Amino acid sequence: MISLSKQLLLKQLKKVLDPELGISVVDLGLIYDVKMGKKGKVEVTMTLTTMGCPLFTLMSEPIKEKLKKLKGVKEVEVVLTFDPPWSPEKMSREAKVKLGFF
Repeated sequence: MISLSKQLLLKQLKKVLDPELGISVVDLGLIYDVKMGKKGKVEVTMTLTTMGCPLFTLMSEPIKEKLKKLKGVKEVEVVLTFDPPWSPEKMSREAKVKLGFF
């Protein structure tokens, strides 16, 4: 069975954009963890910028679609967590520049 590296999985997730900001979910710091388990199952642990954010489905579905394009990925589970809470410090420098933090 193929096991993909965390780096490769994150590279694929960089193609998933936040529907409101147009910045990748990785650069926004929304992806807390991604790992590939046995039998081709990938688990993504992510958060949202706020607890009441209604965009989870608009991001989780594209996450599943992008990861399933990778050879060896059979199933994708997206787990939503708010622990720890998201904060702007989690964003990449690139995202901060795009949003005018610098």
